[in-house]
Amino acid sequence: MNKTTSYTIVGLTLLTTLIASCGPQKHKGGRTDTYSSGVIRFASDESFSPIIEEERDVFESIYTKAKVNPTYTSESEGINLLLKDSICLMIAARDFKPNEKKNLQDRRFMPQSFAIAYDGLALIVNKTNTDTCITVNDIARILTGKVKKWSDIYPSSKRGDIVLVFDNKKSSTVHFAEDSILHGNPITSPNVIATNKTADVISYVEKNTGAIGIIGSNWLNDKRDTTNLTFNKNIRLMSVSKLQKQRPPTAGNLTNTIYIMAIIRSSEPFIACSTTPSTACHGALPTSSARPKVR
Repeated sequence: MNKTTSYTIVGLTLLTTLIASCGPQKHKGGRTDTYSSGVIRFASDESFSPIIEEERDVFESIYTKAKVNPTYTSESEGINLLLKDSICLMIAARDFKPNEKKNLQDRRFMPQSFAIAYDGLALIVNKTNTDTCITVNDIARILTGKVKKWSDIYPSSKRGDIVLVFDNKKSSTVHFAEDSILHGNPITSPNVIATNKTADVISYVEKNTGAIGIIGSNWLNDKRDTTNLTFNKNIRLMSVSKLQKQRPPTAGNLTNTIYIMAIIRSSEPFIACSTTPSTACHGALPTSSARPKVR
């Protein structure tokens, strides 16, 4: 993918390794793991947990002999588990790096990856903050420390310092910010902090009027709204733009590449073959190859 489109879509994939040790395994009960029975453990970037949990509920309700055990962690830690052969599947916000793929191939693994769904990377602020329009350039200036106060972006603002909050210092969100917003450069601002998980980012923003949180948009939805157009009432969503009018990261805006901070998100393989596909769109939009065909 070339640099000119990096703001619009960034790869997020399902990463797997295949080898004899990850194939069918005999259990004490005498049965063998299949696509619809047995137990599987995998790792996932913690920011995808709302989607994963919904999909797990659907999958296990259909395949009652199957048990899915996700380990939610940072992107870096999850991929390290994959490289150490501790797991056979990782849900991440990027493809394998060349050195990671070579590492696995040299050990006779067969690494595979594919994208399944789209999701948005959202910026949130305290519900009392009415300054909710921002550009990609403004975000880059905050990340590098060129902007430290709200008045540097909104001259009439009295909110004081901006504190930009990530979910984890090793998360896919940090990777996206450095890779696609800062074009490979590190985050250098002293006003950027990281918590341990996405829920902590939301809690921090709810309590601090000067904070901006960066989270996956699947954490925003009001669970009572099945259209995914109603966001959490305790925070405000910022509209992010490069050149055009700002729009929120709804599924419709993501598929039309309107929302500048959109990223490809992936979920479990059963999204592509589930007989109840509506859950796959709860906070994420399946890629065209993963959408079920209507007969």
